[in-house]
Parts: sequence; structure tokens; C-alpha cells
Amino acid sequence: MEVLKPYRTKIDALDDKIVDLLKQRFDIIQEVGALKARENIPAILEDRVREVIDRAGERAGSHENEIREIYTLMVTIACDLEEKIKGSYAEIV
Repeated sequence: MEVLKPYRTKIDALDDKIVDLLKQRFDIIQEVGALKARENIPAILEDRVREVIDRAGERAGSHENEIREIYTLMVTIACDLEEKIKGSYAEIV
């Protein structure tokens, strides 16, 4: 399907950027998870979860529902990662 090639090229370039940004985001989440473990802060802070999802949804324009769904999944994964880090930290201490 040659007619789709230019679109696929653009999507692939965007996907590369998204993956790079997600890697950065999860690196920071690991740091936050370690900090929360040291300071005994819960991994899941409901107000912050809502704030992150709402902020993304508000920026999404006509794709608000899709972006909220993606961010809900992303935040769930982030909270799971923080919980694992907190568990690992507790085993060390």
C-alpha cells in the first residue's frame, strides 16, 4: 500500500519520539518511587492521579476520551512500578 507510506513514516517518527519520552518519564517515576519508599509516601496519591489525567484530557482537544484512556493506563502502570520499587526498598531496609 504505497499510498499509506508517507503517513506510516510520520507515525513511525512520532512513535519513536513517544517511546523516548515514555522512557524518560519512567526513569523519573523510578526516582519518585525510590523517594516515596524512603519517605514512606503512598505510591498512589488519588489527587495527583486525577490531576495528571485531567490535565492531559484538557490538552487533548477533540481526542480527549482517547488521551484520558491512554493516561489512565499509563498512570496505572506508573503506580504499579512505584509499588514494586517501594516493595524492593522495604526488603532492603
